[in-house]
Amino acid sequence: MPSFLELCQELFDSKDLYVVLGVDKKADNQQVKKGYYKKSLLYHPDRAKDNEKELATKKFQILGKVYSILSDKEKRAAYDDTGCVEDEDFIDQERDWSEYFRIIFPKVSLGDIKKFEEKYKGSEEEREDLKEIYISSKGDMDIILDSIMCSTIDDEPRYREILLDMIKKNEVEDFKSFSRENKKKKESRRKRYADEALEAEELAEELGLKKKKEDDNDEDLSGLQALIQQRQSDRGKQMNGFIEQLEAKYGGKGGSKTGAKGKSIRRGKGKKN
Repeated sequence: MPSFLELCQELFDSKDLYVVLGVDKKADNQQVKKGYYKKSLLYHPDRAKDNEKELATKKFQILGKVYSILSDKEKRAAYDDTGCVEDEDFIDQERDWSEYFRIIFPKVSLGDIKKFEEKYKGSEEEREDLKEIYISSKGDMDIILDSIMCSTIDDEPRYREILLDMIKKNEVEDFKSFSRENKKKKESRRKRYADEALEAEELAEELGLKKKKEDDNDEDLSGLQALIQQRQSDRGKQMNGFIEQLEAKYGGKGGSKTGAKGKSIRRGKGKKN
């Protein structure tokens, strides 16, 4: 059986745990946690297609183990000194790594979402996210709106203004798919968002969410998650990713006690940008 580091090489093309997690060797605990979160979202089994689920599960397990090493002061120091890790029981088949992820990133309330949205929109973080996704998507506005946290179709004019300013300042390339997007695609996008908004409103009313108090910070996401589970569109799946990103922002110190159980949110399968 291959060693843990050999599996890292096989699955992530590197035996360096910092490279696997996508963080610098000088990263602090919060940066390590953020790196684990971002990589785990890419390979979470619940978000993988059926034909990719087995590989995603292996990668997800490896990431969990890497984080358990780099987030532990003594284990990290030992790895930094020797470049080695203990292979014994490195992947505990009895351990629920999804539950481990949920413990580290507990679920958030609707009040948290509102607070985060108010802080995030118009922030430097949002601008950097917009820039990164614009470049990776080569200016595809559909992908941009589906990827930016808290975004709606109403944000498109604001995003375009920001991106045009970046193009003017030579911060990013002027992609044809952005500056020369055809009218048909724009209209199709607006129609899709309008249809989804109507569907979400109908489901919210059906699930009794419509009249919930907006300032109820103790309200959990069970109703909202039920709504999301009833929608099988890509946009519904995107919301799962949005919720998970909020969990990373507002997650507590979960996972400090061995065997602790965190509440999990069941999500629809197959989420992918």
